[in-house]
Amino acid sequence: MSVALTLIIMLVFMTVGMLIAAVLDTFFYRWLAGRTGGSLLTPLYAAAAEVSRQRISTEAPDRMNWFLSISGFLTLGAIGLAVVPLGPQSAVIGLETSVVLWGACESLVVVLVFLHGWAPNSPLALIGAYRYVAIGLPIMLLSMFVLIAAALPAESLDLRAIVTSQEDIWNVIRQPLGLPLFILLGLSLTLRGPLDYADSADLAGGTSIEDSGANRSGWQVARLSMLVGFSAVAASAFLGGYLGPVLPGVVWLAFKTLTIMAVIIALSHLLARMPVARMLGLIWKVLLPIAFLDLLLAGLVALA
Repeated sequence: MSVALTLIIMLVFMTVGMLIAAVLDTFFYRWLAGRTGGSLLTPLYAAAAEVSRQRISTEAPDRMNWFLSISGFLTLGAIGLAVVPLGPQSAVIGLETSVVLWGACESLVVVLVFLHGWAPNSPLALIGAYRYVAIGLPIMLLSMFVLIAAALPAESLDLRAIVTSQEDIWNVIRQPLGLPLFILLGLSLTLRGPLDYADSADLAGGTSIEDSGANRSGWQVARLSMLVGFSAVAASAFLGGYLGPVLPGVVWLAFKTLTIMAVIIALSHLLARMPVARMLGLIWKVLLPIAFLDLLLAGLVALA
């Protein structure tokens, strides 16, 4: 597959994926609220209405960091999808250290969310930014443990090799603890549900409290791009990516990515958010030891 064709498929994958994610989010919200009806185009109508609204800004905002946070977040989601192989040896960014590149993207999310809260010059936005840093930094360690565990059978940090190593058995079966822990990280990276400490309702929107018009729509699109990129990485690392019978590889990847997205969106509506102190205790005392156990078991299996 040529580089140009791979890039076109990736762009279509990202665009359609964001639209489906927005539709699923709206569906789960309306279903849990007991509301019926609505259109599949409701998210597009809402986005168009938001863009047409007047932009309102605070006194002396940091406009450069505001723009950098939104555009950077969108770019990180695109990089996540770019390192995912769409077929045998077909990835927009084909690196032997693609897992390391994705880990760097995860870390930069913390920086960009903080900049998004810093930029408006608003107290509630800044509180949301500090809260996300407190939660985001330790939960990134989950990714380090579970992705290294997923890479051990392939003996490589290349996502292409990790997918190939799952031809006989998926990593989600080899390491049943890995995918649930990685999905928890996804809730944090996409600012959703129980791990949304940046834009939560108790802070009246947190880092996005002062967003309006195109800025608000841009931030929502950036979050959706991260959801698609993260889900594609999870599908490749744990569900075999493009591997599957009969259908083309990109179709299997799309189906598995959609499954991960649906799980994340459902959990974001079903799980309650803990106080920050309790969540920190859960991460350090429960989730990180479980992630380390997952890595230890994966290492023992790889040595056997």
